[in-house]
Amino acid sequence: MDHYAPRNWQPHEKPSLPGSPSTPLHSNPKRLAYALVGLLVALTGGLGNSLVVANLTYLQGALGATTAEMAWLPAAYVMTNVSMNLLLVKFRQQFGLRAFTEVFLVLYALVTFGHLFVNDLNSAVAVRAAHGMVGAALSSLGLYYMVQAFPAKWRMKALVLGLGTSQLALPLARLFSEDLLQIAEWRGLYLFELGMALLSLGCVLMLKLPPGDRFKTFEKLDFLTFAILATGVALLCAVLSLGRIDWWLEANWIGVALAASIALILTGLAIEHNRSNPMLMTRWLGSGVMIRLALAVVLIRMVTSEQSTGAVGFMQTLNMSSEQLHSLYVVMLIGSVAGLATSALTINPKHLLMPLIISLALMATGSVMDSFSNNLTRPENLYLSQFLLAFGSTFFSGRPWSWARAMY
Repeated sequence: MDHYAPRNWQPHEKPSLPGSPSTPLHSNPKRLAYALVGLLVALTGGLGNSLVVANLTYLQGALGATTAEMAWLPAAYVMTNVSMNLLLVKFRQQFGLRAFTEVFLVLYALVTFGHLFVNDLNSAVAVRAAHGMVGAALSSLGLYYMVQAFPAKWRMKALVLGLGTSQLALPLARLFSEDLLQIAEWRGLYLFELGMALLSLGCVLMLKLPPGDRFKTFEKLDFLTFAILATGVALLCAVLSLGRIDWWLEANWIGVALAASIALILTGLAIEHNRSNPMLMTRWLGSGVMIRLALAVVLIRMVTSEQSTGAVGFMQTLNMSSEQLHSLYVVMLIGSVAGLATSALTINPKHLLMPLIISLALMATGSVMDSFSNNLTRPENLYLSQFLLAFGSTFFSGRPWSWARAMY
């Protein structure tokens, strides 16, 4: 039997993209099961980095590191996470969804288990980098499970929920991570994450995704291109993460890394541009629509960063403890859930631009309200503004792919 021969699918079953699962009809109980597994997998992937980001201050004391050294933990995760999808797409297409699901969830559990044996900063950074590589698979896996939970007419709602669920991980991590720290100090975070990983693995083994078509996609040049692009992107992420902490005139490596990242990324893009079967469709990515979309997404992500770093960081600067901020975290979580639910319920392919304008207006309003904060500001003074920011950020998070269509 030829594993790479396309199957004869029914019209409603045909996979939407190479490497994605087919979409057969399911009973309502099975759809609910797919939705729950998709939610679990997406949150597991999101919590992997969120638990660290939400507790950097505590981890800094446990590892005896400086602020600049601790910045390498989230940076190492992002450095490896960003580029992995270049390989993951082709891995799904060539080896199938079952191998993709089981291999990467097992690796995720093993890497999480490795966190328990971290004793110093160097080993912590290495494990975070490995976590970033295997964690990249969980976001797309959660999306595929969520798509199975909805009929074809609600497929857009499934995409919004699948893409946006991982955004709930950070407010969730802030809510309960203090209790985990009390259970087993910083290892309590990783014990919980390991439990989530093993639970996700058990669920996906019990409820498998429907099969999809398989294609022979890997070429030798793919690995060279990936090595060049991944190295360039990793260096750029390191510069963006550490450049706000280490002054580049004092840390010479920042300038060297930035120059090297530009040269490597341009070299990788040049190779891909002239290939017959590229990993990156440079002509499509370089179109006016995609460039405008990328700029819009970057700018909006800069706005949404106010909530995760600005307001919370400001409260921590005023010596507000996690216990005092607990009610603010609850408000942020409620706003995030409300924004995601509203986005899924109201998405309409005929009206794509107005929801994005509403999202921006809500976040702008919340940011203006927060701009009047001072040393007398307390968490209860930020409830409304942070609710608006949380609502707007998740109301937007599932719609970038829709925005591209609206720009045509």
